[in-house]
Formats: sequence, C-alpha cells, structure tokens
Amino acid sequence: MQGEAARKTPVPERDPEFGPWLAQASILIVDDEPGMRNFLVRTLGPRCKRIEEAADTDEASRKLDAHHFDVVILDNIMPGKNGVDWLAEQRAIGFFAEAILITAFADLETAIQALRAGAVDFVLKPFRSNQILNSVARCLDRMRLQRENFVLRYELKSTSDHILLRDRLIGTSRVIGDVRDTIARVAPLPTSVLLTGESGTGKEVAARSLHTLSDRAEKPFVPVNCAAIPADMIETELFGHIKGAFTGAENNREGLFTYAQGGTLFLDEIGEMPLATQSKLLRVIEDRRVRPVGSEREVPVDLRFIFATNADLQKEVEKGRFRADLFYRINVMQLYLPPLRERGNDVQELADLFMLKLSQQLGMPQVTIDAPVRAALTRYSWPGNVRELRNLIERSLILGKFPDDFRGGRSQQSAGETLDDIERRHILAVLEETRGNRDEAARRLGISRKTIDRKCAVWNG
Repeated sequence: MQGEAARKTPVPERDPEFGPWLAQASILIVDDEPGMRNFLVRTLGPRCKRIEEAADTDEASRKLDAHHFDVVILDNIMPGKNGVDWLAEQRAIGFFAEAILITAFADLETAIQALRAGAVDFVLKPFRSNQILNSVARCLDRMRLQRENFVLRYELKSTSDHILLRDRLIGTSRVIGDVRDTIARVAPLPTSVLLTGESGTGKEVAARSLHTLSDRAEKPFVPVNCAAIPADMIETELFGHIKGAFTGAENNREGLFTYAQGGTLFLDEIGEMPLATQSKLLRVIEDRRVRPVGSEREVPVDLRFIFATNADLQKEVEKGRFRADLFYRINVMQLYLPPLRERGNDVQELADLFMLKLSQQLGMPQVTIDAPVRAALTRYSWPGNVRELRNLIERSLILGKFPDDFRGGRSQQSAGETLDDIERRHILAVLEETRGNRDEAARRLGISRKTIDRKCAVWNG
C-alpha cells in the first residue's frame, strides 16, 4: 500500500458517539505493518474526511510536506527510525498536528519519551476499534478547544468593538440591499474579497456574512486586526513559531493562519501591515503554504482570505507604503460598504435595534427615541458610522436620556457646511470633552485612535 493515493471515501456523516469533528478530520497513519494500516483505514476511513497511509517515517515526512493533517497515528517500533525519535524531529522543525503513539511495548520510559516528543495519547496494541476512535475524538476535541480559546482570547484582546450585528447587515436601503445581494453571489466562491469603506461601516459584519453563507461555515472564522498587533509581533502571530525560534519562544505555537485551517481568515486594516510581512503574506496567498518562524518546513493551509481597509490602497501603493503586487493580488473582488449617512432611514432601524439589545444587555430601561432625536439622527453625518451610533445609544442608556448637545447642538448642520467640516467640528468637540484624550475620544466616536491621529495631523498641517 506504500505510495497509494489518499483513500477516497464518501462524505462521512457526523458520528454522535465520537463527536462532530471526526467527519471533518484529515488523518495520517504511519505503520510498517500492512495489516495494522488496513485495520485503521477500515475503522477510520468511513468516518473521516481524508485518510492517508505511510509505511515508514520517510514517506510520512513527504506526506506532511504535501498535505495538512489534523491527527497522525504513529507506530513506535519500525525499521530504520522509531516513531518517538521521528516525532521529536518533526516537532523541532514545525509539526503541530496531534500525534497518537501506538505500540505493543508498554513501559514507563517509552511513555515518558512519547510525551516529551509531543505525543498527546498512548495506545497499547492490541486495541479495539472503539479505543482508537475515542483517542482520535479526544485529540480533535482538545485541538478544537485550544484553537477556539486562542481565537476568542485574541479577538477580545485585539478589538475594542462590541458588535451586536455580528452576522447580518441590517437595513432596508437600496445600497445595503445591493451589498447583501453581492455577498450572496460571492460567498459560495473561493475568491478572495477586499472590503472597503470608512471605519465603522460594518466590514467585519460583511466578512462574517461571507463566511456564514460559504461552504466553510462550519470551520473557523478568524478575525485579525492588523493595526492592533505590534509590528515586531505580527509575523509570529500570523505564522506561528517553533520552540527556540526567538527569546521567549518556550514552546511550539501555531499561528492564526493555521487556526483558520479549512475556514476563513479575515485580515482587517490590511493597509497597516508592515511591508516585510506583506511580502510573506503574498507568498501564502499564492502558494497556500505557511512557514512558522524558525521552522524548516512549510505547512500547507486551506483557507479563504477576506481583507478589509478604510484606506485608499491605490494611494498607499503610490506612496510606497503598500506593495503593488499584493494590492493587485487581493483586489480580485472589491466590495464597498457605504457610510451610514448614505443609507437613508437605516439609521432609524439600527437605532431601534441597538436600543432594544443594549438595554437588555445593560439591564437598563430603554430611552425614548422621540421626534427631535429621530430628526437629529437623520440630520447628523455620522463620521464614526454604525459604531458611533451604537456608542451614542449606549451612552444615552447610561445617562437616561440623549445628550443635549446631540439633540440641539452638535447634530445641526450650518448652511454651506460640508461633511468634512461637520466631521472636523464633531471630532474636535469630542476631543475637547475628553480633555485631549484621544483614546477615549476614539472610543466614544467608534473610530480607531490611528484615524484620529491621522486627521489631527492633517488639520494641524
């Protein structure tokens, strides 16, 4: 069976006895005994997405270079190199999959060596089919929980947004209807998408909608705010690293590319990515392979890319701040998210929804949105877009009323005043309220600190 192609089996159904993740798993069996490989293939093949075999460690290494595997089932005693030594070598050059060691020799020293080499389970021969199925199911569940916890912690740490409309674009305006129609057409395709528009227009909501409507919906959606990661950390965050790759790298760690395996990676604020990382991202997009920091191996990845920016990337290219080749590579399908001021009465619908949901979350009574407030909602230009509207509603709930300056002052537009004038006056007024605290002003406005810094630099020009 050595050198055979991957066993192709019908699409497996979820097996409730062994968890929902087995049907999506890719498994490599490494054993020199054809009978054992046959038994494992018959046991696992009908239940998993992909299964491959290797008769020795050399063949296993080649298959790891060519494909992504979630679990490797590894015999210990084989001709040439034993399983524990091979596993230790693979961990050292960037191997992150779960490993189960199978052996007929049960001694404490072998078990300790296996754990040190990075095996997560130890199964004694002979074993029944249920034993190996349970072991694989435990590995997959452990891997899923680790990845979900990391992504959730990362998401909470990297974003200041508290988004209520995570998976749907609300509104009945024609422009937002056109956006929804385009998302429905593009979502089933593997095409990368570039979302553009001002800060706070709902680009992450659109990205989540693309993921939800795609055939990757059951796999991870991993959002990454490129502007929130320090430049010296972004490479290891995205690509991962191996033990000893740099000072402080005490263990192997997968990167966000790998955590999005099979699903969608959403790179927000892509224009803020350092040039050095841009070149490496371009290679990943083209080759669908990732090299963790310090690793000798490129890891295959299967994921969809969605990018977002509130900057004009064409101008960034002209200024030398964004790679032209990367821009043309990601600008395959561009989707523009309109600002709130161009969405007509959507602001009223969104305000009502935010009032309902936030009052429930905060445990506070709703504040009436009366006619003067509704007129102000329509009249105001919303430089922070949907995010600013959401923050206004939360602030009003806390105060028990809409701010007086919103009712009759700041929301008014003078004759001949442009939207840029309104935006400048509004941002400067909030900065005055916060005594120049740009972080607090950004939070209240629902825009990033970098946006305020950039605009103040222009105004002070």
